[in-house]
Amino acid sequence: MTGPTEPARPLRYHWSLSSVDDTLRRSRAYDTLGGVPDLDQHIAFSRLAERYGIDSLLVAIGSGRPEPYSWATALGRATERIRFLCAIRTGLSAPAYFVQQVNTVSALIGGRICLNVVTGHSRENRIYGDFLDHGERYDRSDEFWTICHALWRRDGPITFGGRYYQVEDARLNTPFVCPDRDRPEIFFAGSSTQAVAQAAVHADCLFQMAKPPAEIAPVVAALAPSGVEVGMQVSMMARPTREEAVRAAVEMVAGLGESSRQVHRDLRRGSDSNAYTSVYALADDESYWATPYLWTGAVPVLGAPAGALVGGPGEIADAICQYRTVGVSNFMFVGWPDFETLEFFAQEIMPIVRRREAAAGLSPAPAAR
Repeated sequence: MTGPTEPARPLRYHWSLSSVDDTLRRSRAYDTLGGVPDLDQHIAFSRLAERYGIDSLLVAIGSGRPEPYSWATALGRATERIRFLCAIRTGLSAPAYFVQQVNTVSALIGGRICLNVVTGHSRENRIYGDFLDHGERYDRSDEFWTICHALWRRDGPITFGGRYYQVEDARLNTPFVCPDRDRPEIFFAGSSTQAVAQAAVHADCLFQMAKPPAEIAPVVAALAPSGVEVGMQVSMMARPTREEAVRAAVEMVAGLGESSRQVHRDLRRGSDSNAYTSVYALADDESYWATPYLWTGAVPVLGAPAGALVGGPGEIADAICQYRTVGVSNFMFVGWPDFETLEFFAQEIMPIVRRREAAAGLSPAPAAR
């Protein structure tokens, strides 16, 4: 069996739609953000990502965003191959209804739906009527996914009695419609011990927020016995040279003042997400370089997802390969800005990484299913 320092398959790349039409979106207070992005822009980006072989596009969840499953269906009907990684916060829907919802989307877009599982922030969850604390959310999530997996396995009428969910003789006649899977691929996100333990049971991959490779290696080791992959969500500022990339990154956030910093001080104080608070803590080092390529200078004004790989093609390819050596097999990118960064990544960085993978005897990763 391949060990955690030698991934058995080529890397897969995913991209977030979160800021496709608004790079500095997260610099503003969340309750001021519009909840309906430019659909034509998202369709254009989806087609571009499909052209370049991106595996899936993240459709995030939150009160300042569209409902992800409806949005993914619209994008899926406008594309042919790329998948849509729809965010789910357990507790906002009953498990049987949720499975039926996902299965219906699969029928509409040919099975091109996968799931991004987040337990959320306590403050954001309360908007939806969910007042459980961090640990209780994970306890509930375990029950939720136990029922969901049983429905996808089509175990027959399912009766389950838990603390948070009870179902009796549950069955669905709406199957998951996909040529090569009987359920969606499931990507958990989280850094807590509960997230790691639950991913080992219910997930295919666990995404980490941006952090140095040495901090991700123990997560890879913990999940290796279960065969669950590990990915990393990270922003990217890529330019022809490192000097240009660093200058562009600094200039991008230079005009964001105290109001943006206050947005994220408030978010940090109100969050019980281990993943988010760990990245905010990483940015407390005012050198803002967690490694020679991992920059946290945008985190105080754009939030935890703004931990970023910054550099030229060679530096970013080196960084990706360093993460790969500790077992990271999936990357979820946010581009600064997205259209230009995706094209630069696909044309200048991916070929370097693919050559190194070929030299290691790995076949190119398949195109999005």
